[in-house]
Amino acid sequence: MSREEIYTFGFRGFPGVQGGIETHAEHLAPQLVQLGYRVTACTRSPYIDPKFDRKWNGVQLLRLWTVRNTYLETLLHSVVCALVAGFRRPKIVHVHGIGPALVTPLLRMLGLRVVVTHHGEDYNREKWGWMARTILRVGEIVGMRFAHKRIAVSRSIEKLITAKYGKPSEVIPNGVVFSELPLQADKVIELGLVPGQYVLTVGRLVPEKRQLDLLRAFQDSKLEGWKLAIVGQIDHENKYADRLASEAQLVENVVMAGYQSGETLRQLYAHAGVFVLPSSHEGLPIVLLEALSYGLPVLVSDIPSNMEVVSDPANVFKVGDVRDLSLKLTSLADVKLDAAAREALRRDNARRYDWSDIALKTSAAYGELVGTERDGVPVRPVSTGEQIGQGATMLAELGEMPRIPGGLPKSSNA
Repeated sequence: MSREEIYTFGFRGFPGVQGGIETHAEHLAPQLVQLGYRVTACTRSPYIDPKFDRKWNGVQLLRLWTVRNTYLETLLHSVVCALVAGFRRPKIVHVHGIGPALVTPLLRMLGLRVVVTHHGEDYNREKWGWMARTILRVGEIVGMRFAHKRIAVSRSIEKLITAKYGKPSEVIPNGVVFSELPLQADKVIELGLVPGQYVLTVGRLVPEKRQLDLLRAFQDSKLEGWKLAIVGQIDHENKYADRLASEAQLVENVVMAGYQSGETLRQLYAHAGVFVLPSSHEGLPIVLLEALSYGLPVLVSDIPSNMEVVSDPANVFKVGDVRDLSLKLTSLADVKLDAAAREALRRDNARRYDWSDIALKTSAAYGELVGTERDGVPVRPVSTGEQIGQGATMLAELGEMPRIPGGLPKSSNA
């Protein structure tokens, strides 16, 4: 059995840290341990208690420094992770997200084998200004051009990588945990909700999640006896979250439930009447997969990543169209799935998005890189002279890229 080290970063941390990439890493890493890898997951110091056990479900948690800042924390943490990787010499470095992928050339210059998972076009998130968007675009460019292997969490991202960079990538989606439906509803009742009579949405309180659209649509729909449960917390102070909280106070039957996990979140999913995902941007939304794993009727915005999972027109509305969302919500609230239909939906979703299958596909991707090394590429650390040569080649390639205002490189197709 392999005991090769997989060194991974690009997320805030886990377990129990809010975010799609965080959830992805939290479920994938232990599965890789079960397949025989030594997995080291680099977490960000502001999100993980230093007293927390350094080993979790077989995964070595390496808490590395960064500042808690909207614009600097990811870049600083990624640089620190890359430098530590240079000392540790893992077999493979697995980077999650295009922001952290900005350090891919540095990892290559350190003589390391790099896999980058593209979780979504983060530069399209509404919260970013032009500078942050530019840096994220550059992260995508260098990550996709200089990674040894690229993974896309959805078919739409795979097509993007091919169109922009002419590079192959493998589609390995997010997954979901299949579990028994909880019969208890005490946590739901404690929040002031009635089982089967509330609309649920789950996600960070940021502009691209568009909870405000849902709040206004819920107000317009006037669903008698129903409540709206908004689950999620603020990662960083932002005007959008303040506005959402202010408007929610003015609307009857709205519960701002904050961040939830564990049994409370399980009960919230299990006893909801409808799940809504109104986002304008997603990679492949884990919260949607989770909702389907509980057999919920779902209503999603018509962005490509959502429609890879849900395609029935009755369950899709035009992103940003509050009127369309309100009409579809009113219609879907009347849908009551019987136990057999709900169980069929649950099992189909679990089959399509099984974490053990996802781990096997990820392991196969690693194996291709390790196999290439065994077939002739030296496994010894790359010498200083070779590192300089690799670095010069990559810098030359970067220098040949078209320029954008401010002098930063971008893909000719970006």
